[in-house]
Amino acid sequence: WIELLVFVVITVITVVGIVIVQEGKLMIWVQYSSRTLGQRGGRLRQTRSVRTHIPLRVNMAGMIPLIFAQSLMVFPSTIAGYFMAPAGQDPEGFVQNAAYWVDQVFNPQYNIYWPLYFLLVVGFTYFYTDTIFQQQNMAENLRKQGASIPGIRPGKRTEAYLTQKVRRITLVGALFLGLVAVLPWLVGLFMSLFPGTSGSAYTGGGVMLISSTGLLITVGVVLDTMRQLEAQ
Repeated sequence: WIELLVFVVITVITVVGIVIVQEGKLMIWVQYSSRTLGQRGGRLRQTRSVRTHIPLRVNMAGMIPLIFAQSLMVFPSTIAGYFMAPAGQDPEGFVQNAAYWVDQVFNPQYNIYWPLYFLLVVGFTYFYTDTIFQQQNMAENLRKQGASIPGIRPGKRTEAYLTQKVRRITLVGALFLGLVAVLPWLVGLFMSLFPGTSGSAYTGGGVMLISSTGLLITVGVVLDTMRQLEAQ
């Protein structure tokens, strides 16, 4: 019953964390300058400056970093499998020993796999988020719309300011995605502290009792469905 209790508690905490991070936003205040619309009754009409905000999501990358990292972790082990010694035989020579070492490093059954997986998820989160943000060209769009961030000059200064903010909040999303990715390993280490429980039940061979990718997909679909219902 300890395993079941831990599974339920960890799952609930993870789902709550995913919702918080997925819905987390940093609001950047933006001010639209006043504009002259034209004449009406011999007078120029001028609108007042409008102040609003643009949301920067904590996790812009979604679950893409997990997919990239997992694909990259599987690839070396797959290639190494073609050069490994036949089953039941000890590796001979440099090639077979190197293939055996690669298979161990990129095998979920070994502890070295999970810290490397964590680092890859964090790295891919930063890379993918930066790519998405640069494609949006937000600073240039604000300048064309006559909008500016109070206290920040339009153009390069605004771009540098927004990039700095995005990278700071991405740290939270990247670390969280990394923790979710290695959650089965962490739970396995925790469960191994209790006698009569098997931590290996949570990891190994790509079969995980707690699927981080599955949780992200499920929570994401539920959140999108709720947004669509609210929009209607």
